[in-house]
Amino acid sequence: MPLRFGDNVSTAETDYGTVLLDEQAGAYWELNPTATVVVRTLLDGGEEADAAAALVQEFDIDQAQALQDVETLVRELRDSGLAS
Repeated sequence: MPLRFGDNVSTAETDYGTVLLDEQAGAYWELNPTATVVVRTLLDGGEEADAAAALVQEFDIDQAQALQDVETLVRELRDSGLAS
């Protein structure tokens, strides 16, 4: 399922990943380069399997681990209220 950030979440890509700011709660998150690949893929309409494939290609990691990492990140973003 594609990812969407709430209207209260601002994003900015940096040299080290992506920064998320929940303007309503005042919470600040910093995503590392692997999480940035996942978020970018999902925001562009990709599915979790697409994001895992992007991780495998870019970082040469195991497919099963990549999918587990994607699922964990998406769950944490949704549980935090940053994304739907």
